[in-house]
Amino acid sequence: MQEHDGDATGSSWIRRFHPRPDCLARLVCLPPAGQSASFYFSLSDEMTVSIEVLAVQYPGRQDRWSEPHVLTIQDLARKIHAALGTWMDRPLLLFGHGMGALVAFELARRLEREGTVPMVLFPSARAAPSCAAAGFVHLRHDEGIVAHLQAVSGTQSPLPDDAQLLQLMLPAIRDDYRADETYVYEPGSALRCPIIAFVGEDDPTVVAEDVVAWWEHTEGPFELLVVPGGHFFVLTNQSEVVNTISDFFLAPR
Repeated sequence: MQEHDGDATGSSWIRRFHPRPDCLARLVCLPPAGQSASFYFSLSDEMTVSIEVLAVQYPGRQDRWSEPHVLTIQDLARKIHAALGTWMDRPLLLFGHGMGALVAFELARRLEREGTVPMVLFPSARAAPSCAAAGFVHLRHDEGIVAHLQAVSGTQSPLPDDAQLLQLMLPAIRDDYRADETYVYEPGSALRCPIIAFVGEDDPTVVAEDVVAWWEHTEGPFELLVVPGGHFFVLTNQSEVVNTISDFFLAPR
């Protein structure tokens, strides 16, 4: 049974599908463009019991579909930081896939400026912030956006078969791509937390060389993991991702 809750102030940003009140840490998961918190439902279920997954729900989808969309990565990070509120009583790990990797990075920056250093940042399927390049998917007509998503998704299409539901989703998908593709990296201090970056070996959206550049954004250790699969390897090879996160957390320090 899925649990839907927020922080003590009633925030609608946080989904806790598998509450673990005795957890030792929390993993904040940021979805890719056009996706909802439920993108991480299965990952949450499989995660070690020591880690409670907090999946972020962006505005403009599912129960938040009527809310105004957040149009920049930095504003998303700012609002999510505020929504985390009382969830910060345990150490935090951050995971972001696609656009979510940029949100996770800006969230980590904000956390560190406020005195909270995440245990680790896991960016997935996204070029490093310093390599971010302008894109144009958000400028396409609806059919063009759908065609792009189908091309990069392979057998793991995030699109519903229901045409009416798809029409409801497209504005949020477009605005997510706008936030991702118009992101401008602002140089600043490197993160203090380690970075472990994932990339699918057959991902058509990003090359390993641009993912390697995440090393520039941390003063701590860096590791690149190439995972079999395409852009949505986090779904097709979920156990490898979960095991990497669990092994990092459980490793002696």
